[in-house]
Amino acid sequence: MAHQSDLIASDILAYLKQHENKDMLRFITCGNVDDGKSTLIGRLLHDSKLIFEDQLAAIQRDSKKYNTTDEEIDLALLVDGLQAEREQGITIDVAYRYFSTDRRKFIIADCPGHEQYTRNMATGASTCNLAVILIDARYGVQTQTRRHSYIVSLLGIKHVVVAINKMDLLNFDEAVYNGIREQYLAFAANLGISDIQFVPISALRGDNVVTASTRTPWYQGQTLMGILDSVAIDHDVQLDAFRLPVQYVNRPNLDFRGFCGTIAAGEIHPGDRVVALPSGKESTVKAVVVYEGELAMAHSGQAITLTLEDEIDISRGDMIVRAEQARPQLSQIVEADLVWMDENPLVVGKEYGFKLGGKSVSGRVERIVHRVDVNTLDAFEAEKLQLNEIGLVSIAFNSTVVFDSYRDCRATGGFIVIDRLSNATSGAGMIRGAGKAAVNDDQDELARWRAFEQDLNAVVRKHFPHWEARDISQLLR
Repeated sequence: MAHQSDLIASDILAYLKQHENKDMLRFITCGNVDDGKSTLIGRLLHDSKLIFEDQLAAIQRDSKKYNTTDEEIDLALLVDGLQAEREQGITIDVAYRYFSTDRRKFIIADCPGHEQYTRNMATGASTCNLAVILIDARYGVQTQTRRHSYIVSLLGIKHVVVAINKMDLLNFDEAVYNGIREQYLAFAANLGISDIQFVPISALRGDNVVTASTRTPWYQGQTLMGILDSVAIDHDVQLDAFRLPVQYVNRPNLDFRGFCGTIAAGEIHPGDRVVALPSGKESTVKAVVVYEGELAMAHSGQAITLTLEDEIDISRGDMIVRAEQARPQLSQIVEADLVWMDENPLVVGKEYGFKLGGKSVSGRVERIVHRVDVNTLDAFEAEKLQLNEIGLVSIAFNSTVVFDSYRDCRATGGFIVIDRLSNATSGAGMIRGAGKAAVNDDQDELARWRAFEQDLNAVVRKHFPHWEARDISQLLR
């Protein structure tokens, strides 16, 4: 492996020390089918000299069988590892790759472009700081470009790089680049993305990916790698207030009781006054403990254990916050944007499991406020959400939950929906804020009863397939 740092071969401890304090950029590549996402990642790694020699040899060997580019080496094969991906020349699952430069470390999520894999794309984007949206210069802004851009905005990604790819097929025409740029900006005007940059590239040939191209003298901006290496992400987290979702209560002996979790936002010090929610009980931080010992301060992203001066009741799923800072919201009803990921449609009134931070709670979708057409951003009335559809919903939990707006803090504003029968993840949601209780209690009760009937029918038919419908009706009576 020809790495940009010779220390990896000569002094591994110095190399690790050098990389220890670098910041981390997580980014996603998305766009329409066959826009060149996997080829782009392969080019990034190849031109940055971050491919092992045996990997390169394997790709050269596989290129003879699966090559889709008519080149000596198909760099997309570095990422498309599934047999079906290589046979079809497409990405199906989310593939993650890791690399670093002198300035920062990177995690790339290469996401599929097909509409049927929208849920995979949403999963890959959920932890990213930046999105690279590829557009084929021959076709401009397509349906999946709009779909992925909307999901990127919904998931709170603040930085977008629009990479206009395959410019070599159009002789690097500046007018084509400018036309696509204006087309995308017109669509993105209502998405609320604060930082959008554009770069003309050829992933296949390497123009403006890692090295500036001599074939685009009219482009004076940075290369794609230059943008990734320099984009500022330090202030992306808007919430300054301290948030610690409790994931585990550590009680190894009678003399120690600590509350473990990863800090979602803010910072904490010994001596700080804190509040446990939803109980509202107050105490003072006695110590901030990690594996190496006690800390004078801990900040967002660190996994810690807090010990308190007072014996107050705190359980898994509770949240610890600073007493003098802005507090999260508490409610049993929330409004949230929901991406549906299940082959079975969302059923209004059906009991689902929900996981928010460290808390698991049951609840139901009381109503679908509207479904969003991600191509036009228009809202429509809907009675259900099908696979890969997105809607604004009102959710009623069976107990009080503690949360922030997803826009303010991903870790305390996001949740997943779990089917209680199959235990499969059915959806992912982003909380907007507290909702209002349903007006018609009779209709609400009827919806819950119908959802219960559906669940019972499914269980009975699974275990007693010979039963007739009238037998199940008799059981319900």
